[in-house]
Amino acid sequence: MDIVVCVKPVPDPKQWSKLALDPVTKILRREGIDTILNPLDRNALEAALVIRQKVGGKVRVVSMAPPFTQEIVRETLALGADEAVLLSDRAFAGGDSWATVLVLAAGIRRWGRPDLVLCGAESADGSTGQVGPQLAHLLGLTHLTYVCGFEDASPERLVVRWQVEDGYARVEVRLPAVLTVTKEASKPRTMTIMGVVQARNKPLTVLSAADLGIDPATCGLKGSPTQMGDMWMPESGRRQEILRGEAAEVVMELLTKLRELAALPCH
Repeated sequence: MDIVVCVKPVPDPKQWSKLALDPVTKILRREGIDTILNPLDRNALEAALVIRQKVGGKVRVVSMAPPFTQEIVRETLALGADEAVLLSDRAFAGGDSWATVLVLAAGIRRWGRPDLVLCGAESADGSTGQVGPQLAHLLGLTHLTYVCGFEDASPERLVVRWQVEDGYARVEVRLPAVLTVTKEASKPRTMTIMGVVQARNKPLTVLSAADLGIDPATCGLKGSPTQMGDMWMPESGRRQEILRGEAAEVVMELLTKLRELAALPCH
């Protein structure tokens, strides 16, 4: 089976307090913030590796990200992927989900039509959940979102658990298809020293817009049909007051003030 996994390097959630929006472009400033592999993409990769173990084949990884994320993408090779492609060009910067999918689809088509494409259900920084379905549309494949488990696999079909509002349904998916997976779908493995060593001998190719034959006007911020219009900080009208004294006195004073504000009944 030919499996493609889409992954995304994202800002480390532990440092989200440092994130800021550029006041002109309205996109995130990520300078000085560590980057990690999107957590749910690890679940997607693990699912791909398990399926490969059962039915054979190859697992390829594709990512659209800046050049400095090469080592993050190389982690997927250390975890067991056979090959990786990093789609990197300044023209790709600031793209919404649709502009991103245009680039990912172009990268995937270089390998022909895959049997299975796996994505994390959402990215930690965007959380739109749109990339999987939009990618399926462009590739002309069926899709299923929020897959929370894999029960059986063959080159022709998968049997999966599909997350629904009040539980899950058991679904047979005919291949080829695009699936997005949740945290419950798999337990990602950890890297080993041997995996890191082997990753150095696996291909990691970097491709630009020109390499993919993409018009820069159709991708990135320029090619995004959805863009942020404006941003502002709402004013806070909350009052703050510190009460000091003995506990009993502070409680009585607090009750008096709340009654004056009609926040408590008078009796």
